[in-house]
Amino acid sequence: MPLFMALFGLGAKATDDNAHNAFSPYSIFGVGNIVKQGSAYNRSMGGVGIASRNKGYINFLNPAAVASRDTLSFMADISVNLNGTSFSQSGRKTFNNNFNISSIAFSFPIYRKSAFLVGITPFSDVAFDFSSREKNAHLAETNIITRAAHGDGGIYQIMGGAGLTLGKWSLGAQALYYFGKIDKKYTYSFTSSSSNSLYTGYTMNLNGVSAKLGVQYETTLSNGLTFTAGVTHRFPTRLHGEVRDYQYAVMSSVTDTLRNDTLSLAASKVKLASETGIGISIRKGDKWMVEVDYLFSSWKNTGIGKAAGFANGNSNTVFTPSVSHSIRAGVEYTPNKNDIRYYLRRCAYRAGFYFDKAYYKAGGHSVNTMGLTIGMTLPIFRLNNGLTLGLDLGQRGTTSDGLVRERYVTFSVGFNIHDIWFKQPQYE
Repeated sequence: MPLFMALFGLGAKATDDNAHNAFSPYSIFGVGNIVKQGSAYNRSMGGVGIASRNKGYINFLNPAAVASRDTLSFMADISVNLNGTSFSQSGRKTFNNNFNISSIAFSFPIYRKSAFLVGITPFSDVAFDFSSREKNAHLAETNIITRAAHGDGGIYQIMGGAGLTLGKWSLGAQALYYFGKIDKKYTYSFTSSSSNSLYTGYTMNLNGVSAKLGVQYETTLSNGLTFTAGVTHRFPTRLHGEVRDYQYAVMSSVTDTLRNDTLSLAASKVKLASETGIGISIRKGDKWMVEVDYLFSSWKNTGIGKAAGFANGNSNTVFTPSVSHSIRAGVEYTPNKNDIRYYLRRCAYRAGFYFDKAYYKAGGHSVNTMGLTIGMTLPIFRLNNGLTLGLDLGQRGTTSDGLVRERYVTFSVGFNIHDIWFKQPQYE
């Protein structure tokens, strides 16, 4: 039996839902789908940002990058996503689309070559809703079994940090606070009122505190080129809160509670994994930039493979925490940032590529994601105010080995706000 057919089947219940960042049957595993971090600026270049230093945009992927800015500038970025996804498995197909805010960030100067950043962005997202119906040879002809699964919620990340530039080096740190609620519900029901229907679920209220460090080194090469190398490290996060683990059986109007426990997350020692990233970029003034990043994160010893609510639920699909890898590459080109005659020459054009290996294996199989991105920033009025547009064409999973193949199109819009603070008026 195919993997997700054993896990109730894909069904046709994937309907429009604006409350989620992304609908995916893969979000049934662990803490859900890990959201690709960054604003529309980063997303339009394949998600790079570890080695990016651009004073016109907020880049919170590397805490050290916040120090790259105009000394007196206030900056804000609000990014939103519109996502459409098609799902395929064993000849079955369905479709879902959703819209949501992907990040909000503000940055302002502290003193000279230092700056502060505060923001919020999703860390993971849980959104699945699918079912299957089957006839068992041992049951009466009119007694049909319905298996269903529904989940929603996710984890949000609040960040507050600062960066400082010292010569060719920039250092930065972020304090991270995670919070969220995740609901997962599984149903095993019969059409006959003489059979017990089984309802199982997990409600997780969780939170945790962590930190992220970043460093960037920038030096000038020949021919006016600038080389930048960056490193980031996010520390593991011990999750706190509680999990309500319940199960009850229903026959006609009679409900029998089989289990209703409240478990401590702190006692189960569940963690969000650490993550280490490295990146390099080469830039030619305000003309062009090329960057390549690599990220590594091991979830093997985080405890989510055995903890109630994070593991398999009541499905028989094997969920195995693994090691995630991500390779990202992006390029940016601006014909002439100061052109006063042709508007399109002042626009910044971007393209990128990414390949992600998920932090888990489903039924012993790795789940990979790859995609291509394009985008541009349209300057507005003056300074670095602009409207950033991005398009992400990607695929997660495959139809082989009983997996579900997701093909998606994500349209990102970023509002880049830039102003000068504390500037003394000049009088004659």
